[in-house]
Amino acid sequence: MIIDTHCHIYKSEMENAEEIIKQSEKKDIQLILNGTDPKSNREVLELSGKYENVFAALGYFPSFADEITDEDITLLDSQLSNDDVIAVGEIGLDYYHTKDNKDKQKELFEKMLTLAEKHNLPAIVHSRKSMQDTYDILKKHDVVGSMHCYQGSGEMAREFIKLGFYIGIGGPITHTNNKKIRKMVKKIDINHMLVETDSPYLSPEEKREEKNTSLNLKYIIRKIADELDIKEDEVVEITTENAKKLFKI
Repeated sequence: MIIDTHCHIYKSEMENAEEIIKQSEKKDIQLILNGTDPKSNREVLELSGKYENVFAALGYFPSFADEITDEDITLLDSQLSNDDVIAVGEIGLDYYHTKDNKDKQKELFEKMLTLAEKHNLPAIVHSRKSMQDTYDILKKHDVVGSMHCYQGSGEMAREFIKLGFYIGIGGPITHTNNKKIRKMVKKIDINHMLVETDSPYLSPEEKREEKNTSLNLKYIIRKIADELDIKEDEVVEITTENAKKLFKI
């Protein structure tokens, strides 16, 4: 079994989402679908109730910080009680697309982490061009989780690991020009890594011209094995156990 710890395989992102879920099930791939807004959270809950290989992570992405209302927070609070929900995500900070609403992003992030604490759920955290602020906020909360599509240094990764976070490794590790991630991976222990696809985004080098799917985990696993000079089976076994431990699967 392999666990794709972060993907967006639902209709509003992929028209053939259910086909991909069924194909993944045949390959013994379990999926953690991440919602980003009220609509996608509903889709994630529906699919997690329908398919045995699908788990739900619900949250509000930072790009919606200007739109999320108190009613949306109340709705999410109630949804997190669903037995299919295993994490709060995708949440975090993103200063790449806009820095104009940093305060609102931070406020939303804090609310998401407070809900994670309330429901005793791990957090799946997005951080782009906002690493220090992300770390400073996480340090204030009693929450563990995953640093999704981590793009920082090995030294900073170790600081997140100290807080109880695993490092999510996805398609970018295979990209020819992304030496930074391959360098980072060599500085942390595989016992602190998770594999993910972020489908339909961040396709591996071998599939750059196509929409990404969980079936492409094999390329990520192969590259991690190459970089760490270990067997692919070992990468699968350890990262799967890491995911089971974190998400209580």
